[in-house]
Amino acid sequence: MQRIVIIGGGFAGSTTASILARRLPPGWEVLLISEESYTTYNPMLSEVVGASIFPEQVVAPLRQVLGIGRRGRFVMGRVSAIDLAHRQVTCATLAGERSFAYDHLVLALGNRARRDLIPGMAEHALPLKTVGDALHIRNFVLRRLAQMELETDVAIRRRLGRFVVIGGGFSGVEVAGALADCLKGIARYYPGAAAQALEVALVQNLPRLLPELPDSLGAAAQRMLVADGVDVRLGATAEAIRGDGVVLSDGELIEAATVIGTIGTQPNALTVALGLPMERGRIRVDPGMQVAGRSDVWAIGDCACVVNARDGAASPPTAQFAVRQATQLARNLLAALRGQDARPFHYRPRGAMAAIGHMNGVAEVFGVRLTGLPAWFLWRAYYLSQMPTPGRKLRIFVEWTWGMFFATDITHIRFTRSVEHEDVPRAAEPDRDVSGRSVAA
Repeated sequence: MQRIVIIGGGFAGSTTASILARRLPPGWEVLLISEESYTTYNPMLSEVVGASIFPEQVVAPLRQVLGIGRRGRFVMGRVSAIDLAHRQVTCATLAGERSFAYDHLVLALGNRARRDLIPGMAEHALPLKTVGDALHIRNFVLRRLAQMELETDVAIRRRLGRFVVIGGGFSGVEVAGALADCLKGIARYYPGAAAQALEVALVQNLPRLLPELPDSLGAAAQRMLVADGVDVRLGATAEAIRGDGVVLSDGELIEAATVIGTIGTQPNALTVALGLPMERGRIRVDPGMQVAGRSDVWAIGDCACVVNARDGAASPPTAQFAVRQATQLARNLLAALRGQDARPFHYRPRGAMAAIGHMNGVAEVFGVRLTGLPAWFLWRAYYLSQMPTPGRKLRIFVEWTWGMFFATDITHIRFTRSVEHEDVPRAAEPDRDVSGRSVAA
């Protein structure tokens, strides 16, 4: 059995594997290797933060996506080494270390959150890159409100009630909007916290929000956030992040106990270790998405610098482009098996969308600009369409529809095992205090 190995279970890797599992000729199989057993719909993480949807609604099981039983196989494991000379991948799995030979290798490793862009960011800011990050931030917000109810010092209460989001791109705007709506919806459950003491601030170092969208939509997004009570700071650069807030370049301190970072990415450590040609932190590939100088190695998604033949520009690291790259790469791999040449990646983007709080958003689709509820509906409909299997789509549709008309969930989920219980009282969770002293890792 000849094999195509795909490393990475994000949009790019899972889509490529799904297509190949249905179309590979006899004698070939596709093996998808991922650290997680699911693919995450990252653009929806902000809604997990805002507690308007549950974490399981933004993930899809890779075995379900791949379609096990055709010509697809999935291994949950962390790749530790890739031997390009001998065409072999080694990874740590639940059954110990395993090695897999390949005839073609697809790198869809994605990227990682970078936490050293701003002094103090690693120590005091919460990153948002995974579903685990989103759930942790959601729990953090609930804990802050619980702290406010017990705190008598006015200054500390003020810091506890303020949340600062760094970055005015898609993630930053969506998190700020979702968080503002969440706080308004759950404040009544925390009467001692005082709803008027809760505030979200958004810090953007550019003169406008959403630079990826037209000016009018960026301005519309700003109006929506301001209407929701978000303190939007444009042209403001965060110079440092401390335990008591964010220091701006003009010396102003935005006092806050919670800072969420939505800026900065860096290559996966494995990407760097391979020693492949890089360009702007991404693997350099030819127009057909083959790694320069290698006929058996391909790269797509956020880890690859894929030039769009339509305009000659590098593809942005978005889900839309990752899915289209995956579709073209699957065709190129099938062509390579037949001895045919690969075709360059050529794609006309359909637009972009952002959800800004509950039932609000902005969108541009094929040149048509939408704002408010229509944009929000379109945003959700698109991601619902990407979910695998009709049954999963229907279940999530029902749950999302239910959530439109009922209160935000305020459950603080702690995964505590029975063996962790003690006979003596203890703090609810490790945390750091609002004076900036680190009290837990």
